[in-house]
Amino acid sequence: MYRGEIIVSGVSKTETEAVIREAVEALDSQDDPRPGLMREAVRAAIAELAAAAPGKSVEVRVPPYAAVQCIAGPKHTRGTPPNVVECAPETFLQLVSGRVSFHECVADGRVSASGPRADISGHLPLV
Repeated sequence: MYRGEIIVSGVSKTETEAVIREAVEALDSQDDPRPGLMREAVRAAIAELAAAAPGKSVEVRVPPYAAVQCIAGPKHTRGTPPNVVECAPETFLQLVSGRVSFHECVADGRVSASGPRADISGHLPLV
């Protein structure tokens, strides 16, 4: 269903932004999000990140929902990747929506970032 928008994994940019905003608003209000919302929002956002920053040099992990390799650079194929970014779903959604900064989250421990290419701040926020 192409409507003049870029489609990522079967979801338009408009739909991705809407589901991320819905999830972030639920987090802000401290309401329980509708079932499946966090998973849907994280998967849409991580697909958007992969499309915006194609490559295989950094692995971004948002357990238990998703992981993706992105960012241009040397491709990693075996063992533990040298460049890894990992955080909780709530933190990831706040990052991609611009509610918090990548460097702030690394400094206070909400984001674990290891490796020389693990700074993904240039690709955030997404919406």
